[in-house]
Amino acid sequence: MSEPLETPIAPQPPIAACEPSQTIIHGVTLHDDYAWLRDPNWREAMLDPDKLDADIRAYLEAENAYTDAMMADTTELQAELVAEMRARMAEVDASVPTPDGDWVYYVRFREGGQHPIFCRAPRSSDGSAEPGEPLSGEQILLDGDAEAEGRTYFALGAVDHSPDHAKLAFARDERGSEAYTIHVRPITEDGTTGAEIQPPIENTTGNVAWSADGNTLFYVTLDESHRPCRVWRLPLGEPQANATLIYEESDPGFFVGLGETQSARYLLIHAHDHATSETRFIPADDPEATPRLIAARVPGREYSVDDDNGEYFVFLTNAGGAEDFCLMRAPIAQPDFEHWEELVPHVPGRLILDHVEFANHRVRMERADALPRIVITDKRSGEDHAIAFEDEAYSLGMAAGYEYDTATLRFLYSAPHTPDETFDYDMASRARVLRKQRQVPSGFEPDDYVVRRLTAQTADGEQVPITLTHHKNTPIDGSAPCLLHGYGAYGISEPAAFSSTRFSLIDRGFVYAIAHIRGGKERGYRWYAEGKLEKKPNTFADFIRVAEYLCETGYTAPGRIAAHGGSAGGMLVGAVVNQRPDLFGAAIADVPFVDVLNTMMDDTLPLTPPEWPEWGNPRDDAQAFETIRSYCPYQNVTAQDYPAMLVIAGVSDPRVTYWEPAKWVAKLRATKTDHHTLLLKTHMAAGHGGLPGRFAALEETGLIFAFLLKALTPKPGEKCT
Repeated sequence: MSEPLETPIAPQPPIAACEPSQTIIHGVTLHDDYAWLRDPNWREAMLDPDKLDADIRAYLEAENAYTDAMMADTTELQAELVAEMRARMAEVDASVPTPDGDWVYYVRFREGGQHPIFCRAPRSSDGSAEPGEPLSGEQILLDGDAEAEGRTYFALGAVDHSPDHAKLAFARDERGSEAYTIHVRPITEDGTTGAEIQPPIENTTGNVAWSADGNTLFYVTLDESHRPCRVWRLPLGEPQANATLIYEESDPGFFVGLGETQSARYLLIHAHDHATSETRFIPADDPEATPRLIAARVPGREYSVDDDNGEYFVFLTNAGGAEDFCLMRAPIAQPDFEHWEELVPHVPGRLILDHVEFANHRVRMERADALPRIVITDKRSGEDHAIAFEDEAYSLGMAAGYEYDTATLRFLYSAPHTPDETFDYDMASRARVLRKQRQVPSGFEPDDYVVRRLTAQTADGEQVPITLTHHKNTPIDGSAPCLLHGYGAYGISEPAAFSSTRFSLIDRGFVYAIAHIRGGKERGYRWYAEGKLEKKPNTFADFIRVAEYLCETGYTAPGRIAAHGGSAGGMLVGAVVNQRPDLFGAAIADVPFVDVLNTMMDDTLPLTPPEWPEWGNPRDDAQAFETIRSYCPYQNVTAQDYPAMLVIAGVSDPRVTYWEPAKWVAKLRATKTDHHTLLLKTHMAAGHGGLPGRFAALEETGLIFAFLLKALTPKPGEKCT
């Protein structure tokens, strides 16, 4: 008689200890049973994850083990997905060379390489090699793969050659905490970089600026709250202790950054929050000069700066009520606001996103009706012309390059079904040359896919744009699963760009949709203002309405939709699954900002005061407290059924601290009434950006896609034919 088969024991989720604590604010008692997951020494743990509290580490590792166990049956599928996505990437690849003086600079990847190789070649060799291959006379300035060897984590910040082409500054992060160390090496006659000529400069943002003679460095350091706030000047070769502090931002709500004008005449020190900015400048050929203020900050006034032939500063600004921004200028000798005059007027609904000054041309990027275009002005004739495309949905970007006195503008175009194209555009003759089209080695047929731009009308009469992509054979009868992505914060617009990884879902019958919800700037600055502060709930209502509309029009059905978002988009995911869990069959929350209320009340946390103009200050403002409390994902977890969920976090994350997703998952697990899968994956040695390296990042995408296929498709390996 045979023995009866044993029933496999299902993996059991870890249960976080419940340690009740409470806070009373504005007369309201807030309960938090999982506050203990915040390590009192979180700053040290962020910089060195090995210092994380042992009990917290044990819980996070138990969650990781549970995730691994629950996804073990998809191991082969994950490997298949990763191989498939990798096959769409050109292993040997290179950027289009960018000219600067006698040289062209470019980045390339070797076969199997995770990290970029930074190179240059004589200008005469530009375009003389096969795609992805070294140019004639190539000099390797920095080999990212070699730099990463032996390091658990490795990411590069800025890589910037000096104006005299004789030195290379670069910054690297070895923890994922976004605290970069700057290094400088000489570029020798044979093009190799020699021994470092600068003692390492630590705890920086990763950006550098050079004086015109290449003998002085400028950089920004972080304070104990990880806020970039101090600008330093350092003679090349001197130890960091000898640096001179040239600007310190005293307002804890402001960030500081470095830049330069396109002409490289001026170095710029930017101070800003999410609603207000001001800029100081230093002549690049006079590095000892005291930074000079252009126009003092006025709450709600923003401006960015470029220079016009050393005579004028040109400002992209919302000054004077220009909600969708305009261009103004003032003499460099008298740059204060009283001397600003209009160059390009404000037009409501036409949002000017960026501008660049060249010697004879002014270029601006603008968006109208949720689609971008580039407008070029000939400074000599005053004539304007535009670069635009006819597709329903597309993405457009500018790459200004290193040079100022040039008629060539580089721009990049892509669409959801059109791999990236890089063009050089002659601003005088209006001729364009295709310099590169992204290759999909495994093969890609644009005609196999349908791309649509739809709109969903909200209850308050707004029209929310939707960019939608699906395989031509996917039935539009409500049976298809849908991945609905959204962000909706900080005025950041979601581009309708090409992504080769998505097709591993689309080819398996998914509809991929982007909801261009309020909180971004797809429909102008007003679209942003309607999704922030007291109007933040519009963001979530828009996303829910888009999900409903996709069901009404047959693209999917309730319970067949996966909500996806990262960071502030992860907060979006948390809010909508609290409010309408019935719509969603799955949810992916990547480094999600879900403990908004507690974080925004604690000004000792990284970046909290600078976030108040975006979310409100619930510590001091009772109305902001009530608004945030009404949607905060952590505060609004209730005893109801939730969809299957995968949550991703990073111990070294300075933007969304690891305990936010950890607390949220713990509370969900203790409160929800369903038996759907709930997984937490925490990177124990990585931060906000996840795993570094172009192939390592695919492992995480493979996990996400396998989770979605398992949750929403009965046959996860089946493809469209």
